[in-house]
Amino acid sequence: MAVKKEKKTQTPDLTKKYEYAWDKYNKEEVEKVFSLSERYKSFMSKCKTERECVNEFIALAEKEGYKNLEDIIRDGKTLKAGDKVYANNKGKTLAMFLIGKEPMEKGLKILGAHVDSPRLDLKQNPLYEDTDLAMMETHYYGGIKKYQWVTIPLAIHGVIAKKDGSLIDVVIGEEETEPVIGISDLLIHLSADQMQKKLDKGIEGEDLNLLVGSMPIEDKEAKDRVKQHILRILNEKYGMVEEDFVSAELEIVPAGNARDYGLDKSMVMAYGHDDRVCAYTSYEAISMLKSTDKTCVALFVDKEEVGSIGATGMHSKFFENVVAEIINLTGKYSDLSLRRCLANSKMLSSDVSAAYDPNYPSVMERKNTAYFGKGIVFNKYTGARGKGGCNDANPEYIAELRSIMEKHNVSWQTAELGKVDQGGGGTIAYILAEYGMEVIDCGVALQNMHAPWEIASKADIYETTRAYYAFLLEG
Repeated sequence: MAVKKEKKTQTPDLTKKYEYAWDKYNKEEVEKVFSLSERYKSFMSKCKTERECVNEFIALAEKEGYKNLEDIIRDGKTLKAGDKVYANNKGKTLAMFLIGKEPMEKGLKILGAHVDSPRLDLKQNPLYEDTDLAMMETHYYGGIKKYQWVTIPLAIHGVIAKKDGSLIDVVIGEEETEPVIGISDLLIHLSADQMQKKLDKGIEGEDLNLLVGSMPIEDKEAKDRVKQHILRILNEKYGMVEEDFVSAELEIVPAGNARDYGLDKSMVMAYGHDDRVCAYTSYEAISMLKSTDKTCVALFVDKEEVGSIGATGMHSKFFENVVAEIINLTGKYSDLSLRRCLANSKMLSSDVSAAYDPNYPSVMERKNTAYFGKGIVFNKYTGARGKGGCNDANPEYIAELRSIMEKHNVSWQTAELGKVDQGGGGTIAYILAEYGMEVIDCGVALQNMHAPWEIASKADIYETTRAYYAFLLEG
């Protein structure tokens, strides 16, 4: 009599595997990845300041049917489900609302990103002449490695506010026919002393002075003839006099367009990925949404790189005030309804993370770092060392997001910002969490973060857009 063999039971695989997003794409999906990146590169090439970002988002939003909140209030209109409205704060902060079917007290679904990036700012009295060279003094903004900003082509972006109230946009150095400017470095032949310094002291902040001209005006008797020539050029192009620097906001940024990166064109090189990559993907996500149960918000703020302070930073009352106005236009306002609205809200603090770099493995902990091509990165917490200054997301909220990502087949991963004692960083997450809402940091992983040119994976840009859309859709 034959012995019946027992069927072996297969041991279930209970491990979590973070697969490459590229592996799940068919040809049509790859085309979508690259198409999104083309739109993103176009945006990044012309939007190098927070003002330029806000202006471009408003232009795009108005084409999608968004109306200015100030116009709604002025005309005495109300808002209903399906309406699209935006609020502009001093040209540097923007909030876009898609009004939902449910009362505002039920809470909002918020995507919050910042649109400022590390850069150099011109000082209020920047222009001077030294040994027949025209120079401009700068003050760096945000966390930078100062040595990275020398010997590269730089452009000027910003605005000049005139005494008559007019505002003049300035962009110099982006067109092929335009000149660029830059900061010199010491030649290697004379760098014996400089090369002995620590890396953070090799270039001092007060040495980040721009070379902007060397040709004098014709009058040989004039004082500061090269400086006078630069002032003449600025006057002819912008109607500017030297005193106008005091009421100007001129930012020095890398000159040039966003580019494909890698021989396979799988990545994007751009200035300001941190954090415009999360701002742009947030815009793409909310623009795809046609209707919603809960009111959805795309929030773009300024000053994150210097602590989110000031009238246009996340610490300002702008967002709270705008939500109060929206509640008033959709029903009856009360302080209690505002508090309930914010406490019942859920937010993705859309900010970048650090991608693993094989050139610098010692600062990363491989099991808890982000990798190119594995999708959006969720950071349960950021902060520094002992989680100082962090928002630590609740596990119940993370479980909910896991479910949403799985339902929509979104590629995602989790990470920390380097090894425990290596350093750290912060975002706007903790500020919104103060209202009691659920908040988690999530976004695109970058190499070269805070450098003049940062690198991002096209697959991660695409998956982040899909993740943000899924989050809003599940409202």
